[in-house]
Amino acid sequence: MYIAHTVAELRDHLAAFKRPAFVPTMGNLHDGHLALVKQAKPLGDVTVASIFVNRLQFLPHEDFDTYPRTWESDCEKLRAAGCDVLFAPDEKALYPEPQTCKVHPDPALADILEGHFRPGFFIGVCTVVMKLFQCVQPRVAVFGKKDYQQLMMIRHMVRQFALPIEIVGGETFRADDGLALSSRNGYLSESERAEAVQLSKALKAMAEAVRSGDRDLAAIEARAMQTLMQRGWQPDYLVLRRCSDLQAPAVGEPLVALAAARLGTTRLIDNLEIEAPSAL
Repeated sequence: MYIAHTVAELRDHLAAFKRPAFVPTMGNLHDGHLALVKQAKPLGDVTVASIFVNRLQFLPHEDFDTYPRTWESDCEKLRAAGCDVLFAPDEKALYPEPQTCKVHPDPALADILEGHFRPGFFIGVCTVVMKLFQCVQPRVAVFGKKDYQQLMMIRHMVRQFALPIEIVGGETFRADDGLALSSRNGYLSESERAEAVQLSKALKAMAEAVRSGDRDLAAIEARAMQTLMQRGWQPDYLVLRRCSDLQAPAVGEPLVALAAARLGTTRLIDNLEIEAPSAL
């Protein structure tokens, strides 16, 4: 696996390839990340991953400084997954001067859900992804569906800027008990880890209510919120939205249940796609 630490090194190495397949990450890799790398491998003539903890998408009170950085382990895992190239710039390499030019995504998608509770988050996400796209020049990029709103945002950005990149979604990778794998799961205590599965269970209960024909989506959402709150969680949202743009669903549209909630000091997110019955 070739490791590039500068944009020039990366571009020189990729000059021989025509169809890079790209998986951007912030490191602290788990099996979900590696599944994305393996999914990307047959989609291009070279598989590129990046590791960069992007300061622009962290709010001042969030965990940028303490975000887990596991360089040696990450490199070993990427090699084993068949990654060909790792782009691992430091901040000076990716942001050699203050990044005053930023991507401001559509507020209709960027300022709801995660964007509501983390103002400016998607400006940071879209800005760094756009910059990474310019560095790697991929023809395919794979993003995990666990960050569902992020996936929608990147697809929208690619369409709006007519970027010649196919955006592929990777299925959420889960532990045996159903907890979505996340780099932040490592923050959980043993008892919190046992409790954390309740987030995916809440989403499954919402999905089951929809599939059973319950049309009162607001009541379904309220029950899910109340269930978690009674267990000591601090939920930000548990909502049902249409898959295409995360707006309020119309009759018969496929839905996605999305959740973000804090357990102790750890904020977890998850989602579950639902085929809505036509009677909804």
